Amino acid sequence: MLTYTIRRLILSVPVLLFIALIIFLLLQLAPGDPMAQVPLTVPPEVKEKMREALGLGAPWYIQFWKWLVQMFWIEPQVFIDWLTNHSTLFGWLPNTDLYTACGPGVDGPCDQRVISWQTRSPVMDIVLQRLPQTLWVVGLAYVVAFLIAIPIGIYSAYKQYSTFDQAGTFITMIGFSVPPFFTGPLMIVIFAVWLGWFPSIYDTTHVVNDWDSFVVQLKQMIMPVMVLALQITAQISRFMRASMLDNLKQDYVRTARAKGLPERVVVLVHVLRNSMIAVVTVIALAIPGIFGGSIITERVFKVNGIGDLLIGSLFASDMPMVMTLTFIFAFLIVMANIIADVLYGVLDPRIRYD
Repeated sequence: MLTYTIRRLILSVPVLLFIALIIFLLLQLAPGDPMAQVPLTVPPEVKEKMREALGLGAPWYIQFWKWLVQMFWIEPQVFIDWLTNHSTLFGWLPNTDLYTACGPGVDGPCDQRVISWQTRSPVMDIVLQRLPQTLWVVGLAYVVAFLIAIPIGIYSAYKQYSTFDQAGTFITMIGFSVPPFFTGPLMIVIFAVWLGWFPSIYDTTHVVNDWDSFVVQLKQMIMPVMVLALQITAQISRFMRASMLDNLKQDYVRTARAKGLPERVVVLVHVLRNSMIAVVTVIALAIPGIFGGSIITERVFKVNGIGDLLIGSLFASDMPMVMTLTFIFAFLIVMANIIADVLYGVLDPRIRYD
């Protein structure tokens, strides 16, 4: 298992590099100019110098190589330096958030980190500032979806064609079919405008320091969490039901019952464990998928997370920010596939990778 995991991690490196190249080339072909937001009063020669300062005058392969060096060499060292809380590899620049670092393949003696064209700040610093808001909303939505979907799928399969099964099938199909950009405004109209139960805008500056502030935080998280949890709950519960139905018909279930094992042990131990093998793929791949859903949800509820950051960067033609965020999503998908493959062997001892 360890050998297989290491081999998969090594093979994922060229895959991620190829994905990064595709993302970079697509962004190069995309319309938009980072100088479009510069006031018209700025002379053309000044705009040209600004373009050169952003590195737009270099060939595409030079820009891509610089991004690779900055992303995979400089940024990890900055992160390690931040963890160790001392500057052994970098010199801290006073009154600024920028680091400077020297490394192989860098044009000139020193070069900066990946810098956002829109804010002129390091991209990863901005991402780390926005990430906690996304993790609070997305992480809680995933936990809620998992806790709801698994029991629904198990009981629906065990009570096939019952009233509960039919009602669950109807509700989950609606949740799976309706996109977040529809359920988000619909919840705002019902629960914020008509009923007035929850705020329609997520206040990212809110600080929790007592019980009352915790209640306020909980109220503003309910709607975005429910929007994200609805779709993933529907997806997981349908796969859970189908996998349980397939395993309930197997010979080992009849054998376990013939030996006199309690029904709870048969269903919740033997059948559930074998059923989770198919569901693991859905759960693992849903993690990066729900981050994609958070892009729309964060925009609807004004959550100051990485989804909202990606949309804003697209409108501003901030290529370093857009490329970094899309690469993070691609990295999550690749890692989720590896985790799912490893979990197959954990759940089913018959699966061997060596």
